[in-house]
Order: sequence, then C-alpha cells, then structure tokens
Amino acid sequence: MTPTHSQPARVQPEGPARPVLEGPDIARALTRIAHEIIERNKGPEGVLLLGIPRRGVPLAHRLAERLAAVEGTRVPVGALDVTMYRDDLRLHPARALEHTDLPAEGVDGRTVVLVDDVLFSGRTIRAALDALGDLGRPRLVQLAVLVDRGHRELPIRADYVGKNLPTSMHERVSVLLEESDGRDAVLIGPGGPAR
Repeated sequence: MTPTHSQPARVQPEGPARPVLEGPDIARALTRIAHEIIERNKGPEGVLLLGIPRRGVPLAHRLAERLAAVEGTRVPVGALDVTMYRDDLRLHPARALEHTDLPAEGVDGRTVVLVDDVLFSGRTIRAALDALGDLGRPRLVQLAVLVDRGHRELPIRADYVGKNLPTSMHERVSVLLEESDGRDAVLIGPGGPAR
C-alpha cells in the first residue's frame, strides 16, 4: 500500500529481540547505582528502597545487597503496588493486584528510593507517587531505574539510571531477571511501545 497524506508509512523494526545488556552489565549498573545512592544521600541511613512490582522488587533487593556490601548497613526494602492508582484502569480493567509490603517503620520522614525496571512514559511513577502519598509522608522521594528508554509523557526524571536506551516508539524493551525469568538481560526488539 502506498502511503498517502492521510496515511503515513509506519516503519516497523525487523528481526528478533537483541540483547543490549547482559547479566554482568546489569550487575555493574546496579553496583554503580548503589554507590550513587550512598554518595547523594551521604550514606544509607534513613534510606528505604521500594520496588514497583514486578521486576522493580527484585532490583530493589539487589540494590539493598550492594548497599550492605559497601556500607555494612542493611537498608529496608519493600514493595509498592500501584495498580489501583494507574490512569489506564478504564482501558485495561482486568489487572491483577500486586503486593504492597512496607517495613514496620513505614515511610514517614525517610528517603524513599522508588525502584523500577524501565522508565518510559512516566505514568507508572506518577501512580507510585500517588500510592506513596496515601501511605505516609517521606522526607524525600528519589527514583532508580535500570533502563530509561525516553518518550516521557509526564515531567518525571530518574535520579539514578542504569542505562539510557534511546528507542523508537515501535520497539519493545524487555527486562529479564534471574528471579522471574531464569536469566538477566535487557532485550530490545519489534513489538510496540508497551515497555
């Protein structure tokens, strides 16, 4: 079909998904992020890591292990389900609820580092900020992501980024983690902008 003025041509990437990060790359990125968290916050005291399900939770646990290895202090880790705070519930009403798990000391007065796998439109993080606001009043909220793929729809920026990955809207970024997928990798390939 020949494109017309009312029907522009869409270029679709071809071929299978290709790895852009493998296990050792992910490990190095998380180690660097852990050091940046320590440097920016002048140590781990008062820091709480909250992973956004699904893959943000194991990433938060890995960051906590690295912080403990460097500083000798265990940083509390939790999970923050944002499902009911999403602005696309009416478009995709059948969503499974995930688990919110907060440490006993809660979020009040703490530096909360939200942890997610991919930062894309910013809508998940907006939902996380709304959910967090219902749980308490942190002193400070920061964001750590493994991959920032661009294409923001909201004015949200990560404080800590493992890899900036310029992408097309027609590409899909998939994060695989040992805990859920049996291997660590970040893949990019055809398939649309879902992640």
